[in-house]
Amino acid sequence: MKQLSISRKLLTKVLTIYILLTVIVTAVQVVSEYYITKSHIEDELKTLQKTFSGSLTRAIWELNVQQSVTIAQGLLAMPSIEGIILRDENGQVISKLGDAITLEDLDINYDKDSVLINKNPQGLFGYIYPLIFEFSGRPIQVGDVTLISSRDIIIERIKIPLFLLMFKAVFITLSLFLIIWVTFRKLLSRPLYELTEQIEDFDIERLSKSKINLQQAEHNELSVLEDAYNGLIDRLIEYNEELETAHNRLIEANSKLDDQNLMLEQEVARKTANLSRVMLDLEEQKKELEGSRNELRQGIETRKRAEQALLTKQKELEASLNELKSAQGQLVESEKMASLGGLVAGIAHDVNTPIGVSVTASSYLTEQVKLLNRHFEDKTLTPKHLQKFLNDANESIALITSNLKRASDLVASFKQIAVDQASEAIRDIELNYYVHDIIKSLNPQLKKTQHQINVSCPDKLDMRCPAGAISQIFTNLIMNSVIHGFERIKQGRIDIKIEDLGDEIKIDYQDNGKGVTQEVLNKLFDPFFTTKREKGGSGLGTHITYNLVRQTLNGTISASSELGKGLHYTITIPKVTEMQAFA
Repeated sequence: MKQLSISRKLLTKVLTIYILLTVIVTAVQVVSEYYITKSHIEDELKTLQKTFSGSLTRAIWELNVQQSVTIAQGLLAMPSIEGIILRDENGQVISKLGDAITLEDLDINYDKDSVLINKNPQGLFGYIYPLIFEFSGRPIQVGDVTLISSRDIIIERIKIPLFLLMFKAVFITLSLFLIIWVTFRKLLSRPLYELTEQIEDFDIERLSKSKINLQQAEHNELSVLEDAYNGLIDRLIEYNEELETAHNRLIEANSKLDDQNLMLEQEVARKTANLSRVMLDLEEQKKELEGSRNELRQGIETRKRAEQALLTKQKELEASLNELKSAQGQLVESEKMASLGGLVAGIAHDVNTPIGVSVTASSYLTEQVKLLNRHFEDKTLTPKHLQKFLNDANESIALITSNLKRASDLVASFKQIAVDQASEAIRDIELNYYVHDIIKSLNPQLKKTQHQINVSCPDKLDMRCPAGAISQIFTNLIMNSVIHGFERIKQGRIDIKIEDLGDEIKIDYQDNGKGVTQEVLNKLFDPFFTTKREKGGSGLGTHITYNLVRQTLNGTISASSELGKGLHYTITIPKVTEMQAFA
């Protein structure tokens, strides 16, 4: 049977891994057996030392060298002892027995209770035991004895177990090899060979007899391959049948095509005769078309002149559109400046009142100082005059101080709002404080009314933005509510709710004015759209607000309203206005 490479490679890899693991496990067992046997020998040396230490100690104590040597020779006869070194209390060697330790180049070092032996091919190792003699109840060390064993003794003891271990490993390996080889041959190699032989017998002319049959009792991957291959043969048989049917149809179609060709030739002859007649008619029509072409050329020239006139008119319209856009921009700036002018006028009116009171109090104080000075020069100054002057002076100074402080507060609150509206610089603001400053700057227009403005804003809500845009937005919204929303309403209410959304700020502006229709709401943000044009309205307030929110602050704004239910704005703007967005 032909050997298949896949089964051979698989068998080789499995056996290689098993043999490698067997070698490693066997090596571990050999080393373990070696050290276990060495431990047993060490225990034997300790046992022998305990057995003979008494007699050796007495012999050395009595200076009976011959007896100590005899005892040492008896110990040397033990199978686990390779050599013995007997020393007195001064470390002088009394006896050194054993062929392994009589070599001149042997280097023996004593270290506590163990003996280090260097430069020995036998793998010697040993232990030193002190010889203690009790004299008058007091222990005295009279010397020591060193028992030495070797690696050869360990190997001699484990030789038979090692042989059995190696035999077991080889036997198991060969048995496993035979079992795996037979299994691979039965389950893989032979079925693959049969599959290969049957596939090689494939005949395109005898598809039904080219199917394979592996005759396996169990269902496995080869059975799946067999079913897939036989399914492919079945599909090929169906395709051949369909191909045969198509071939027959093609023959019939060719026959019909020949008949159609004959009929077509006859039809072509007939059409050719008709075509000749048509060509004559076409010649006449050609002459008529040439006449029509001349007329059409004249019409094209007329159209070109009209197009040139249209282009000239288009350029004029573009110039007019540019002028219109420029005028629109100027109107927007004019609206901003008009709002700023109204703010300044209100500031001047509110500041004039405390300053006028301060001037009056200052003039009165000046007259009192002159009167006091006159009494002093005429030497008619009395304590009553001085007391009256001090009372009047204190009252005047307190009046001047309070009114000047009021004027200073008004100027301070109005100054930043006015500067912001005239500037487009980005700066940091605290929104809650800034909105109240804006409302305070509108007091000159609001104090003549009974309208109420409620602001709900978190404390310490910081923004970095063009503050003038914020001022202009709230100014336009509030004034639109006052002028348009609260028309014929004495006590209107404006609710401003500001929420912190993390990176964005949401502003809900709601008034309870008269509201607008859906038609007006659809045009609310269109430029120049106003319901008060006959009363001087410009129609730019909401348009400016829309542009400030969408373009300057890069936010969103929407409005909703119903007649009689006021107007509601929803504005969302980022906390930090990017420079490129503002630009």
